[in-house]
Amino acid sequence: MQSSDKYNIDIKLLWKVVSQASPYKLTFVITALVGILLAPVAILRPFLVQTMVDDYIFHKDIQGLGTMALIFLGVLLLESTMRYVFTYTSNWLGQAVVRDLRTRVFNHITRLKISYFDKTPIGISTTRTINDIENINQVFSQGILTILADSLMVIVVVGVMFAVSWKLALVCLTTMPFLMIATYVFKEKVKASFQRVRTQIAKMNAFLQERLTGMRILQIFNAERQEMEKFRKINKEYTQANVDSILYYAVFFPVVDIIAAASLGLMVWWGARESLVGGVSTGALVAFPLYLNMMFRPIRMLADKFNTVQMGLVASQRVFTLLDRDDKIPNTGTYAPEKLEGDIAFKNVWFAYNAKEWVLKDINFHVKPGETLALVGSTGSGKTSIISILNRLYEINKGRIEIDHTDIRDYDLYTLRSHIGVVLQDVFLFSGSVMENITLRNENISREQVVEAAKTIGAHEFISKLPGGYDYQVMER
Repeated sequence: MQSSDKYNIDIKLLWKVVSQASPYKLTFVITALVGILLAPVAILRPFLVQTMVDDYIFHKDIQGLGTMALIFLGVLLLESTMRYVFTYTSNWLGQAVVRDLRTRVFNHITRLKISYFDKTPIGISTTRTINDIENINQVFSQGILTILADSLMVIVVVGVMFAVSWKLALVCLTTMPFLMIATYVFKEKVKASFQRVRTQIAKMNAFLQERLTGMRILQIFNAERQEMEKFRKINKEYTQANVDSILYYAVFFPVVDIIAAASLGLMVWWGARESLVGGVSTGALVAFPLYLNMMFRPIRMLADKFNTVQMGLVASQRVFTLLDRDDKIPNTGTYAPEKLEGDIAFKNVWFAYNAKEWVLKDINFHVKPGETLALVGSTGSGKTSIISILNRLYEINKGRIEIDHTDIRDYDLYTLRSHIGVVLQDVFLFSGSVMENITLRNENISREQVVEAAKTIGAHEFISKLPGGYDYQVMER
């Protein structure tokens, strides 16, 4: 049993998830209203069946029976239309929230410090952006709104059953304690298995991302067999987590069917006796199986939907934790010159990736405009680190870096980086054309400027020989 504090935290988290739909308040309200109205509309069907049997069939009122049949058809069409609207709008709402949240998460990730990517496997960020956010969609499409509609359906059906025949209703509900116990056990078991599934899929995504990215290294060092064994183990654990959840479903649904059949059997046994002595009308006896079906069907799915909400909340907690990260390079500078002269000065600069190991210790040098400086040293001596802190990909721990006699922290971050050209040690190509890779889809860079730059570095001739030239489609690496 969870503590009340934990329960309150879950409620707050649920409210935070629901608040993501605030831009679509009208759609949310319409969906909720349709879900609320579905219960009384759906309950009309068995009620009309009871009325048709008691008031028209036994009285041989053929004309009235035809009229009631048309009314029954109209109610059925109305219910079908309302279910269509409810299903469509709830799923549309979920997809709209997911679209906005995924954009927000990606935008947030692109602004995090490089140190985040140094410490976090790419697969974890991929899982947060795709799988976890997709689970939040289910909170809307299969979660809270559906639970609201199904709960109201159960309440209304039970109320009508007691109104028709309280004795027969009590007999039918004698199996409810067994159903409640089965539902609770199922809910807890599936919740635990779903959490294992989410953990395992995150591990698998991270493993695959790293191995596919480093495939060249794997093949050079003939490590395919070892990595295959690791993957088999992760894949087996992921499969077992899914099989466990399937097992609980395979047990729960037949148990619910047995309980529903027992309730129906009790209803027939008691109802037939009461019908013979006039305690229950024949119409009520015909309608009660429909009432039971309408009661057990949502109950059968409620436990699963509660787990859907819980898994959506688990996923949302991970996503919100990522969004709450504030480890960004602060962009508090306002200086945004149109051009830099290129005067660079490092003054007593200290830098470390972690607090224990200094990479740069009290570095001092001055490069005047037009001068060239070559940094030579062994691997790990800090050459790349100097370029990284000059671009403010990392913040220095002590000291001061100046460009044109101005501290780089006083520059607008985007202006600073736009004026610094870097030739990367590791080549990375994004899926797209050569032109898009050169400009990174910056609309302010014209095709003429790209061609001129390519000619300057001697790449124009090579690019021109590609099929389509600058429009040639390239892939990663």
